[in-house]
Amino acid sequence: MAISKTDKPSTAKKSIPEKTVSKRAAASKAPSVKKVATKKPSTKKPAAKKSAKPSPEALYKMTEVAAYYIAQNNGFAGNPSDYWITAEAQISALYK
Repeated sequence: MAISKTDKPSTAKKSIPEKTVSKRAAASKAPSVKKVATKKPSTKKPAAKKSAKPSPEALYKMTEVAAYYIAQNNGFAGNPSDYWITAEAQISALYK
């Protein structure tokens, strides 16, 4: 006697329909409660006073960097002394 396909035990796992899975997942999650952030009163810092003049070394470094960027914006086509003088004028205007 031959065994038909319907008589054989199935070895494949039975799949659960997606709708059932999503319902189960949704049912197992507890509703989340969001906390509302409260705004803290702002504590204004006093306006920063102009600090003392930077040291000569710091002024030199600032002038050096400013001169480089001025030259870069000009495509390094001009005289380096002109870039330096322009940078010195800008830096001295900042710290008057």
